[in-house]
Parts: sequence; C-alpha cells; structure tokens
Amino acid sequence: MICGLSSNMAARKQQLAVVLLFLLGGVLSFPLGQDRKDALTCGYESCHATKPNMLNVHLVPHTHDDVGWLKTVDQYFYGDRNDIQHAGVQYILDSVVDQLLKNPDRRFIYVETAFFYRWWKQQSSSMQQTVRQLVNEGRLEFVNGGWCMSDEATTHYSAVIDQMTMGLRFLNETFGACGRPRVAWHIDPFGHAREHASMFAQMGYDGFFFGRLDYQDRARRMMAKEQELLWRASDSLTPPVADLFTGILPNGYNPPEGFCWDQSCDDPPIRDDPDLEDYNVDDVVKRFMAIAENQALVYKTNHIIMTMGSDFQYENANLWYKNLDKLIRYVNGLQSNSSKVNVLYSTPSCYLQELHRANLTWALKTDDFFPYADSAHDFWTGYFTSRPALKRYERISNSNLQTCNQLEVLGGPVSRKGPFGGGDSQTMKKAMAVAQHHDAVSGTEKQHVANDYARKLASGWQHCQVLVSNSLAALSGSSSERIYCDNLNISVCPLTATSKKFSVSVYNPLARPVTWPVRLPVNGTAYTVSDANGKPVDCQVVPVSKATQEVRRNRGFAVNELVFQVQAPPLGYSTYSVSLLQDGSPPTSTQHRTPTVIQNKFLKVTFDPDTGLLSSLSNLETQQSIKLTQNFYWYNASDGNNSLSIQPSGAYIFRPNSSTPFIISSTAQTESIQSSVVQEVRQWFSPWVSQVVRLYADSRALELEWTVGPVPIDDSLGKEVITRLDTSIQTGEYFYTDSNGREMLQRKKDFRPTWQLKQSEPIAGNYYPINSRAFIKDDVDQLTVVTDRSQGGGSIHNGSLEIMLHRRLLYDDVRGVAEPLNETSDIFPEGLVVRGRLLLSLDRPPSAADAHRPLAQEVVLQPLLTFTDGDLNPNTRLEKLFSTLDVLGMSELNLSANQWKDEMKRFDWTPQKGEKPLLKTFEDPSTWEVTLRPMEIRTFLLRVSLR
Repeated sequence: MICGLSSNMAARKQQLAVVLLFLLGGVLSFPLGQDRKDALTCGYESCHATKPNMLNVHLVPHTHDDVGWLKTVDQYFYGDRNDIQHAGVQYILDSVVDQLLKNPDRRFIYVETAFFYRWWKQQSSSMQQTVRQLVNEGRLEFVNGGWCMSDEATTHYSAVIDQMTMGLRFLNETFGACGRPRVAWHIDPFGHAREHASMFAQMGYDGFFFGRLDYQDRARRMMAKEQELLWRASDSLTPPVADLFTGILPNGYNPPEGFCWDQSCDDPPIRDDPDLEDYNVDDVVKRFMAIAENQALVYKTNHIIMTMGSDFQYENANLWYKNLDKLIRYVNGLQSNSSKVNVLYSTPSCYLQELHRANLTWALKTDDFFPYADSAHDFWTGYFTSRPALKRYERISNSNLQTCNQLEVLGGPVSRKGPFGGGDSQTMKKAMAVAQHHDAVSGTEKQHVANDYARKLASGWQHCQVLVSNSLAALSGSSSERIYCDNLNISVCPLTATSKKFSVSVYNPLARPVTWPVRLPVNGTAYTVSDANGKPVDCQVVPVSKATQEVRRNRGFAVNELVFQVQAPPLGYSTYSVSLLQDGSPPTSTQHRTPTVIQNKFLKVTFDPDTGLLSSLSNLETQQSIKLTQNFYWYNASDGNNSLSIQPSGAYIFRPNSSTPFIISSTAQTESIQSSVVQEVRQWFSPWVSQVVRLYADSRALELEWTVGPVPIDDSLGKEVITRLDTSIQTGEYFYTDSNGREMLQRKKDFRPTWQLKQSEPIAGNYYPINSRAFIKDDVDQLTVVTDRSQGGGSIHNGSLEIMLHRRLLYDDVRGVAEPLNETSDIFPEGLVVRGRLLLSLDRPPSAADAHRPLAQEVVLQPLLTFTDGDLNPNTRLEKLFSTLDVLGMSELNLSANQWKDEMKRFDWTPQKGEKPLLKTFEDPSTWEVTLRPMEIRTFLLRVSLR
C-alpha cells in the first residue's frame, strides 16, 4: 500500500508529495511529480510517419549500459579502468545529446536511470533545458526506466518494484508525462520471469521487448511467426490486468551483421563519394535490403525492428548517426524505382504502436521463458546459484531496507535527524536498486565488482542504522545506544558475549504478528529472559557448534548460544531483557549419538541410527508421514580443458560432465541437543560440509542449516554442490517453483509447455530458478522447501528435489565475464564458506499454501534485532501504523506510483485463442475500505497531516 505527505492534493496536475510504498510491510519514500503533456509531442505522437504499402524498417539507436559487470558502476560512469573494458557512460550521453541536436529526425532511447541520474546532476541548467526539449519532442525517449535493468531469475518482486519505482519517480519528477516510458525493455537478462511481465503490466506498460530466449524456442517461433505474442502473466489476476504484449528482438540487442558503426566495431562506413574507387553505397543498400526482407519473413506485419547499438556504444555518436543518416537516405531513395522498403528512425514504442494498429490476433503464452539455452549444451542455469553469499546479503539487505523505510514513517521527522545524528534511507535504496541489476545479484560479474556491490549495501545499511536508532528512540522513549549485530548467523555479537545484562528489541516488518527464534552468542551458562511486562520467557543455553567455531575465524569468542522465542506485533516492536545468572546451571549438553526421533507438537522427524541421516517426516496435526532422506552431493563441472569444443561451467552456465553426482558421504557423524526450546541434530559429512537439523518448540517447519566450504579444488576439479531431498511422494516428474517470490509455476522434467523439447543436458536443462520456495507433491502429500536466498534446483528423479547451494569453478564459461567463479576472501583465502537455511513443511496439497506463503514472507522480511547494554525500560505502548498521522484523503496509483490509476490506459490486445477478455471492475465498500483480491497489490497516495 502507498501512503504519503502532500501539501495540496487538490492540485493533482502539479503536485509534489512524499509517497510511501507499503509492500508486505515494506516502505519506499519518494517525491511524486505529475505534469501533463499538454501540447507536447512526445510519446506516440512523436513517431515518424510510416508507409502502409511498404516494409517499414524501424531503426532504434540505443546503448546497453550495464550498471556494473566487468567494471563497477562508478568505473563505468566515469570511463575508468579502460584496461578492463573501454566504456564511459558520461561520454555516451554527452555525445548523443550533441548529435540529436543536429538533426530533428534522429532518435535515441535510454534505459538505465541510475546512470542518467548521475549525468543529469552534473549538467548546467541550460543543458538540462536542452535535454528537456529533446524529451518533450520525443527525440530522446526513456524505455524501461528503472534504476537498472533487473535480473529476472534471482530477484524478489518487492525489490524489483522498489528499483523500478525509484527510476520512474526520477523521470516523472524531472520530465513529467514525457518522461514516462511506454515500453519495458529487458534486452540482456538471461531468461524471463512471468512475474516480471505481470509487474510491468500493472505498472502501465503497453509492451515488453527482450533479446534472449532459448534457441529451440526461437527456431519454432520464427517458423510460426510467433516472435511477437501476448503474455498472460498471472493465473490469479483477472485478464487483461497482467496481460502484456511481448516482442522478441531479431538480433538479441545488436545491429544486423555488417551494420555496426560504433568506434568499437570493425564494419566499414558508408563510402558515398562516387569519384572514389572504394564507393560502396550499392553494396551496403543491397545487403541491408536482403537482411530486412529475410527478417520480415519471420515476423507478422509489414513492420520490423532493428536495434542499432550494443554494449556501451555511442561514445562517439557521430559515427553511428552519420552512417544511419546515409543508410536511410540511400535505401529510401530506391522507392522512386519501385522499392517497397521504407527505413526510418524509430523507438520501441513507435514500433509497438504500429503493431497495435495492425489489429491482429497474437499467440498466447502463460508460462515463462526459463531455462534459457543458447545452444545444445549451454544452459544458463548456473547463475541461479552463483555467488550464494552475495545473494543472501542482497536478500538480508532488502529486509533491512523495508524496516528502515517503515521506521522512517513511524518515527516521523526525528528519524532523519535525532539523537544519533542524521540518518537516511536513500543511500540504501540506491545500493539495493543497483544490486537488482542482471549482472549483480545474478552473480555474473567480476569479483571486484561483486565486492563493490556488497560494499555499497554495507554503506547503505550504516546510514539506515542511524535512522532506525533515531526512530526506535522516539518510539520507545529511550535514547540508549543501539547496537547492531550483523553476524549472528555465525554467533558473533560482542555485546551479548560480554554483557551481564542487556535488552533486545525486535522489530517486525510484516503486517501480522510473528514468532521468531533468537540465538545470541553468550559466554555464561544460565540466563533469565523476560518480556517488556516482566513475564519470564523460556530460554536455553546450548554450546556453539564446532562448525560455527571454525567459520568464525577469530571474529568471535562466545562458547555458547542463548536460545529463546520472541513475539512481535505487526509493523511494531517488542523488547526483551536478558540477565546473566551468576550461579546458573551448566548449558544443555550434547550427546554423541544419533537420536531416533526429534519432535514437537506439530512435527515428528526420524533419523537412521546407522547413517545419521534423516529417514522420515511426519505432520502430527494432519496425521501424514513421508519417507525423507537428505544428503549432499557435487557435480563435476565440465572444464573445457581437454577440448575447445567442450562448454565449461562458469558464472552463467551449468554444465556437469556427468548426470550422476558424487556423494560427499553416505553417513554423517552426529551429536544432538534436546531442550524445551529447541532440538538439534548436528551432522558432519566432511571437513567442508556440515548441517544442523533444528526443530523449535512452536514451529511447524523443520530447519536445515547448512554450511558448505571451502569447496576443495586440490584435485583440479570444479564442483557444483547440491543438497537432495528424496521422498516417497509420487511426483510424476512434476515439481513447482515460485516466480520472483509471488505465484507458483508448474515444472516438468524434460518438457516445455510451448514447444517439443529436444533435451541435450539432462541435469542443467531441468534446473529452474527458486526465489523463495519450491515444492513437490502428489494427491496426498506436499513437501515445500523455503529458501533464504535465490538458488537453482530441479526434480531429476521421481519424488526428489535438489537445490544447488554453492559453486566453485576453475574455468570461465566464455560468456564475457572472462573470470572463473572461484571465490576467496581475506577471511577465507582457501575458498569461500557459505551458510544458509532451508525450511521444510509437510502439508496436504489443498492447504499447503496457508503454511508456505507466510513462512516465505517471514524469511524475506525477517525481524530486525537491536541491542542495548543494560536496561532499556521501553515505552511498552506499541505504535499503530498511522498513529502519528491524520489521514485526510487518498488517491489510487499504478503499481510503480508514477501514474494515477484512473488515468492509466494501456493498449488492448486480442489473443489468437479464446475471446478477448473484458476487465471487470470492482468497487471498494467505501472511501476508507480497500478490497484486495488474490495476488493483488494496490498503491495509494495519502494526504496526511502530522499530529
């Protein structure tokens, strides 16, 4: 939900407001400017005329500017480190603006608002006015418009909405209606998620263009002329709410072969002086006409699109435009000799408008575009897991940002300037927005770039910590210093390890109450824990595991962990006091034998006493039980060392050299802990793989906390490490994964819904992205696995589900990053160690979502813990969401909050099969009551006053 501050809601045309986006408890604040186009000729009105009886070739000058990849985002903007890659975005924009001014027919599109925002801030007021004029006349057009071009396989929908809103907000307030993109443009992401299409539709886009899809899918679509289609991107939302026209570009995002005129290209320029012997106009025109006519054979209308540009091109835009001017002039000059080809400067929106005017019916698609392969043995499914530590850090950062945003509202102005100094959420927002880029959270960047993304997230969190401390001080009435312990997953927190008395504040960013297990590193043997009302809380002291001691690497010294459950109200906080008992009993001891059973009132888990492995899982409430074994394996990565024809595994591509993984150990050494708060079975499979099977007293989910690394490479073998769950569930080769944390999609082994698959990679070709959860089921049982980050996985065998946890590779996969995925660090010079959690739930299929959806939400938006030495003595009154504000009025916006909902008009499209859907309208019960239908997100701008 969106709310905000406005000085004048009556003047909707020219309004400046602070808008807050609430999404699963998350908040995004930004100013919203809204201008009318009036008499401006931007958008569809600025398109060049086409010729109905000819083949119209739409030339789209563009540049693709990665927000980090081989160089950091800063290096790309300034043109630094050209020894790595020659690229400087500031020079591209300088040059393009200069060349657009020389010919009013020229067009250019720009995508990455993160770069444009930086460039814009450095321009003089006169240059800004010049650029505004170009935008108002449609000569410079923004497409997509997000802060970055987000990855689609490894991002969570809440973070995608945030980064899109940030970019669109800036364009809206800077250029008004003429800055609003009409087209979504994802030319480089490595596969395409259905949820992204759904979000784009709800953001008001008329169409979507992308460059990459599976080579078999493309071949079939070319023959059937189905490279342009209608994507129905939701099973829940009433069509056409999530319908989106989708076009597949002919050359990825590159120009046709032989027609690249950038300074980075080798193609010859158009030499049009007939007095010179190297005159080539006739040859260029002939080749271009042949390419255009061949391209027209695989598209449906008399309009085709050509992308004239590529990675970081147009740094010297004169090269491109001088040759494009000539190409248009000479090709169109043949029309006097009966040529039926018409070439024009265009944009994706102008091309889309012509397709819409054609009034045709379009093939309907309801699944997604994963996995993506560019040839028979090259499946881009490795990046679903690449850089698992960065993927987890990005997910934690998203949770922290939502908490930061919410407390900025709840705390009021004091949150930004309070007892702990000036705090802000903008630094964190920008860092998170950049992290959504398709070479960021995807794990497909160079190592020094990955380090830079992590550094930016850490810096953003430091700014947010000040804001959070200020807000909690205002809400609690205590200005005691707040301590943040960001390494609790490895039992590191100096305050709790040394203090005899401290307080824990638990902030819940979800819009419903939560119960959450807390594990704090301590050195005492007995403690008392009480809530804010002085009521004692059951707690237990357990020894720190051997695996944790090893991965801490002298970063912590606590020998025990204090474990207890906390409860927190919706969008609110609770406080707990912890005191050391001087003469307490010793901590719970460990037993060096495998227990047969651990159980609570909800779940029963059995182990094989001979192997130490899981053997079954039972739901005591529903009286269902399945056989369940779990172990760790690794695939030997193809390395390409023996033959140049062998595709190696790398940051992008997963290619095992065998379909049978190596088991790490068929048995596990175990020790167990039994207490009233938690039961644990600690398993050691090898020096580099361990796990804790953990069942909390009040939990309906079984936790598997895995630790993998350093992955050994002394045998010169790259390894791709998986965990596999084998069950008695009869899956029939089906399993299910989520799409960007939202709706679930059915998957089937060796099958694609829209074409007859010829499977050439039985493992990699059956891997799909898992953003927050996956499940297997039959008619009776459903086992759901909730993940704590994006990972890749598949169901290779009946009744099994495998998830890739870690990758360490010795060769580059020849897709541009030019670096093997071999992560090390100062702390782990021998190889990265990664720790994570899987949460397992067993339910009846019809009711399983009631458990796994809230569970996934709790993992994505987890409670934030802050610590205070000594007593906090907090104000126990919990604040309601708008307790400091009086709400005076509201208006509804689109999903990205850059259009009024009642003014959002999109092109309508007709599918080939079935009737054209008519959008049903639903009325809210009253002005102050909002009805949300399944999977619906609604956005509102509120006019408020401070109390």
